Amino acid sequence: MHEEINIAGCCNQATTVERTSSSVDEARENRIDPTDGEQIKQLVKERYGHAATQGTGCGCGTDSNEPEFSFVGTEYEGQEGYVAEADLGLGCGVPTELADIKPGDTVLDLGSGAGIDAFIARNETGEEGEVIGVDFTPEMIQKATENATKLGFDNVRFLEGDIENLPIDDESVDVIISNCVLNLVPHKQKAFSQMYRVLKTGGHFTVSDIVVEGDLPDPLRESAALYAGCVSGASEREDYLQLLREAGFDEVSVVREHTINIADEILLEMATEQEVAVFRESGGLSSVTVTGFRRD
Repeated sequence: MHEEINIAGCCNQATTVERTSSSVDEARENRIDPTDGEQIKQLVKERYGHAATQGTGCGCGTDSNEPEFSFVGTEYEGQEGYVAEADLGLGCGVPTELADIKPGDTVLDLGSGAGIDAFIARNETGEEGEVIGVDFTPEMIQKATENATKLGFDNVRFLEGDIENLPIDDESVDVIISNCVLNLVPHKQKAFSQMYRVLKTGGHFTVSDIVVEGDLPDPLRESAALYAGCVSGASEREDYLQLLREAGFDEVSVVREHTINIADEILLEMATEQEVAVFRESGGLSSVTVTGFRRD
């Protein structure tokens, strides 16, 4: 399935961005080193901690001079198990729709946030199963745990931890899900290897994520706002799929896809018109839902 998402502002609402020289300069100066894993992790932790305490994320941007946007192109409306209080507008798909979760499964949600996908997974695995959410933002863990307590779930738990070093036993999970999180991980090969380690033989993953179709110019790759907004850390599509295969997964495939068009008014906060044009010509961005299996 292939659809198109047009992003014109926070939470998919059209907005007018006032581009003063000072705001543009500030956005362009707010750079990161995409090779500095610790800097990236600190940035993500700060931004998503803010999203947890403010009650909505809209992708990125805690500073009024930084653009805000969201990649939630697929609505959760009608999903059984949906909990509005856990929906911070931070996803780029609904991986549980395609995850084939069965009653009694142990499900691991990577970057579980406030628990939105974990609670939908709980509806599918039932009282006999277990859902474990892992997030390295303390504020998100607190919010998700509070939500689980309000819902009365005793088989849903949330652990603070790093996806590159999961606090999960070997071969203990039936299904892994994740929603617009793995692009934020600086060392994706480590994360994919951890996913393989914790899956049982015969288990599978279904993750929604952002990938690049072509080249992302350096000014966009180095933008702190775009990194927190799931753009700058995105891998090239085929590289992403190959890294999963190299981690050991079989039958890796894209099962759902959306083209993402970010409005120029957002990109011009971080890059020049010429740099934005290069980005457009290279192919742009896609939201993909990918699945794969551990067969050995």
